[in-house]
Amino acid sequence: MTLNIGVIGTGAIGRDHIRRCSQVLQGARVVAVNDINRDNAAKAVNDLQLDARVYDSGHDLIKAADVQAVLVTSWGPSHEEFVLAAIAAGKPVFCEKPLAVTAQGCKNIVDAEAKYGKRLVQVGFMRPYDQGYRALKQVLTSGQIGEPLMLHCAHRNPTVGEAYTTDMAITDTLIHEIDVLRWLLDDDYVSVQVVFPRKSPKAFPHLKDPQIVLFETAKGTRIDVEIFVNCQYGYDIQCEVVGETGIAKLPEPSSVQLRSGARLSTEILTDWKDRFIDAYDVELQGFINDVAAGQLTGPSAWDGYAAAVTADACVAAQLSGEIVPVTLPARPAFYNKPSA
Repeated sequence: MTLNIGVIGTGAIGRDHIRRCSQVLQGARVVAVNDINRDNAAKAVNDLQLDARVYDSGHDLIKAADVQAVLVTSWGPSHEEFVLAAIAAGKPVFCEKPLAVTAQGCKNIVDAEAKYGKRLVQVGFMRPYDQGYRALKQVLTSGQIGEPLMLHCAHRNPTVGEAYTTDMAITDTLIHEIDVLRWLLDDDYVSVQVVFPRKSPKAFPHLKDPQIVLFETAKGTRIDVEIFVNCQYGYDIQCEVVGETGIAKLPEPSSVQLRSGARLSTEILTDWKDRFIDAYDVELQGFINDVAAGQLTGPSAWDGYAAAVTADACVAAQLSGEIVPVTLPARPAFYNKPSA
């Protein structure tokens, strides 16, 4: 059986997902596309040689009889509207982050899905599908290093554009750690503090960079995450777990070690898309497979809501310099099911 997918939003990530579904993955095809700019949607269909209909309305695409599942890759503020429409239509929906631009918007989706009575929503957090993070998760699950006591993490980018602001270090950058570390530890955050070291001269005047985010979890694990988006040397993701009896580190991406010119060197990636390209493939193939099996297992609407609540607390901590509580209601039993 081939899953018929409709894609709302044909920007960079939308086109890339269309390419995946059409040329890389199995069990799916794109039969409908929509974009706020109709010409962009038509160009995507032409460039990728799709046999797909271009819709003027995302809502009409969702309602189309031949569309069995929906990918929402449009502008962030439109996500809540389209995800709620997909739930109302009873169609599985994969939504790129953010699930909604406010925590309340995410909660609206959680409530709608719970009322429907079946998981229909997967959020586009791809790091739990990365081989390195999965290997690290297996070490923790096996108990090889005992219970995790501390995590030391870093999220570094070579540069960012002038439009990047201090709060985006949370909402656009740290948001991935917020999600994947909850998954890695099977734990929730209870407090957060943000501190600002000496500022890099490479950062724009309006941007505080780097910054360090300090979390405490419900089980008492302490986490520090360095966010440094003007590090210059490359795109670098680090995660070290200090356990009761040992230490486990996220493995480096595979690369050739080079001996040349009296130097021993290993290449460092500079583009996040290269670092996680395989994870995107596995993530979306998992969604397709889960829809066929009738049960979604990937990052849920609740995970999207938890990330939004935590991000709000982080931004508040940026502004106050204080330790800010992260207050989540009890997770509904509806979401107490195995995840990826």
